[in-house]
Amino acid sequence: MNVAGYKWQSEFAKTHRGEGRAEGRAEGRAEGEAKAVLLVLGARGITVPNEIREHITNCTDTDQLERWVQRAAIIDKAEDLLE
Repeated sequence: MNVAGYKWQSEFAKTHRGEGRAEGRAEGRAEGEAKAVLLVLGARGITVPNEIREHITNCTDTDQLERWVQRAAIIDKAEDLLE
């Protein structure tokens, strides 16, 4: 792969560039899942206090975030999400 016409040559650069891309993809997935949790809650008219909103947006565990998306569809108040 190259950036602006430069082709990475060393194994060190290739490895670390790949690791950085993987980390970026994981962060993007977590951000997307957190957004989904908040969107479901919002669509259901559930108010999300700032403390809970921060807890959701700071979470990087995509498995946990997926569970929260599912819970967001059935809970009655945001506080129930974290139980």
